[in-house]
Amino acid sequence: MVDTMTSEETPETSTNGDTKGTSVIVNAIAVLRSFTADEPLLGVTEIANRVGLHKSTVSRILATFEQEHLVERDPETRRFRLGLGLIAVAGPLLAELEERRVAYPVLRELTEQTGETSALMVWNGSESMCVEQIASHHQIKHTTPLGARYKDALSASVQVFLAAEPAERVRVLLRSGEITHPGLDETSLEAYLIRLGDVARRGWATNYGESSLDEVGLAAPVFDHRGDIVAAVLIPAPRFRVSPDTLQRLGESCKAAADRVTARLGGAAPAP
Repeated sequence: MVDTMTSEETPETSTNGDTKGTSVIVNAIAVLRSFTADEPLLGVTEIANRVGLHKSTVSRILATFEQEHLVERDPETRRFRLGLGLIAVAGPLLAELEERRVAYPVLRELTEQTGETSALMVWNGSESMCVEQIASHHQIKHTTPLGARYKDALSASVQVFLAAEPAERVRVLLRSGEITHPGLDETSLEAYLIRLGDVARRGWATNYGESSLDEVGLAAPVFDHRGDIVAAVLIPAPRFRVSPDTLQRLGESCKAAADRVTARLGGAAPAP
């Protein structure tokens, strides 16, 4: 990558052993993370406001990213979007991600069976992230773009991952705001922990219009040979197509698909 640091950004070792160069990298990462599936096009001022940096700093970072094709400009608005160069960076990781490779044919079957989008999600400790998706053939559908990240406590995939975490860890994530929960107080937090227990016992989670009024989400866990959750199968669908009876059927289908991915990985769900 081309070096665009100014003299005042040149790495210098500080008394605690850190370097200013580290902050430059952190800022650059923050700029990349400011782009989302909901807002893929952003201007310099918008990015600067989001990451708390001066516009000139953001401009220098974007100029470097543009040279490396990590971002590109929209020809009409001149705003920035993520570039295809990121695929070259992430490609080797996705190719090596065993869960993604193993899950792909199962996701295709799931979408054919249900008619709805199916996706594979992984957990980074505080976010559920999409690493594979098979889109519904319906004209009206809900999708989960590759790389999309979710940290809403009511998200079905987030529920699946948090159901495997110790209760105290869940409390820390929600109280700190790393996982968001509308109107969180001690009563709703304890109710949420009970809900996670139900998710673990049933084997799949639901989000019936709780995060977005017109969307339903269902998710089920994928386990490795140690019995640890390594991924989740997700079905996002338009709410108008999902009645309570359909919700049950989709949940069972989602769990069955997740169980097939678990088996293909040589894994097994932990004993209840």
